[in-house]
Amino acid sequence: MTHALQFYIDGAWVDPARPATLPVIDPSTEEAYAEIAMGSAADVDRAVAAARRAFESFSQTTKAERLAMMRRLLAVYESRIGEMADAISREMGAPRPFAESSQAFMGTAHLAKMIEALDAYEFEEMRGSTLITKEPIGVVGMITPWNWPMNQIMCKVAPALAAGCTMVLKPSEIAPMSGLLFAEMVHEAGLPAGIFNLVNGDGPGVGEAISKHPGIDMVSFTGSTRAGILIAKAAADTIKRVHQELGGKSANILLPDVDLESAVTKGVAGCFGNTGQSCNAPTRMFVPADRHDEAAAIAARAASAFKVGPADAEGTQLGPVVSQVQYDKIQGLIETGIKEGARLVAGGLGRPDGMNRGYFVKPTVFADVTPDMTIAREEIFGPVLAILSYSSEEEVVRLANDTVYGLAAYVQSPDIARARKLASKMRAGNVYINYPAWDAGAPFGGYKQSGNGREYGEFGLEEFLEIKGTVGYEAA
Repeated sequence: MTHALQFYIDGAWVDPARPATLPVIDPSTEEAYAEIAMGSAADVDRAVAAARRAFESFSQTTKAERLAMMRRLLAVYESRIGEMADAISREMGAPRPFAESSQAFMGTAHLAKMIEALDAYEFEEMRGSTLITKEPIGVVGMITPWNWPMNQIMCKVAPALAAGCTMVLKPSEIAPMSGLLFAEMVHEAGLPAGIFNLVNGDGPGVGEAISKHPGIDMVSFTGSTRAGILIAKAAADTIKRVHQELGGKSANILLPDVDLESAVTKGVAGCFGNTGQSCNAPTRMFVPADRHDEAAAIAARAASAFKVGPADAEGTQLGPVVSQVQYDKIQGLIETGIKEGARLVAGGLGRPDGMNRGYFVKPTVFADVTPDMTIAREEIFGPVLAILSYSSEEEVVRLANDTVYGLAAYVQSPDIARARKLASKMRAGNVYINYPAWDAGAPFGGYKQSGNGREYGEFGLEEFLEIKGTVGYEAA
């Protein structure tokens, strides 16, 4: 990456206002393999100034002009998707095949879906004598996480472009290389200067500066609920829109009529995908009380079948977690689960056998988990599944909703009417029935402390728009 020690501002690669760097760690080896520049409030000021200048003209572009830009960007992205997969695999530990088929692919999928949504979208309509217009909100500050780097970058950049907004992006400093590569793609696609700007840095140095900047009209953040609270507080003084996708502790309800072998096995795979580092992972599995032990045995077998290894190793299904901080947090929560009396049926403390380097976590399953236990309430963000039992549908609805989070829920039953009825009772932004295929057009976002606003397709586009009513536009 030739521009790792620079930022992308006003259509050019520029040096930071002051020299500061941070090593980028390969989580498979715990070794630094790159170094990035770390920004400050001065760099944010420069990027915001560029974005504000560019907004004057970009906000006035036609839908056709923006579609052409986005299609050029999509073509460039598709031509370099292998590079993107390599970058993501190295920086955050995703196994290389998964990095291409899922992680890097998400960038293509979201951009293509947003092009489709924009093509069909109407920004004006008449209601009586009043013209209703949907206009770009302005300059958007974007703060994105390390766990699905391109998914979350594109979930913000694509709708901002579609709306006619300009932007300043701060990717995660833990997984920054994919963001830098994306900036190269933006440049190669020939997007006008100042529309897209990138400043690397940490939360206190750059994230806070973006959140409180008076020249930024909206902040879109994906990350932890704890960080989301800080961002909302920093943004409050300037009354800017705050759009957030935060944490989760999603319930996976297996109704008594399921094929238990299949439902549990798929549930384990869903929990462990991306090494458990997904905010909407089904981490709480609710099973009928009289089948709890059977479900635990199935889950233990399923967990033991996962091959843990370096991201670039042949056959690896679960790579490392992203950092020492994450590894230590997960180990602490596993230890807490054991101390609080949950029954460990797979995995546990420490690295898998034969591994003494890298942030590798054993695929772990706890049975006999009760709703008051820490592992049933806190987001672990690793390959750790908690199995809880229930006696009635009324009880499982109450237990599933008994969380500060509300990002996702999962319901399994061959009786689709029964599953739909239960899904309607879930206090979550997304409910997935019978492990469906991913849908890039479904609204994504949460209730409660899982955030506010929605992403994906037209739902994401509308988050970046203001609504204007021009009354008397037509004579009565």
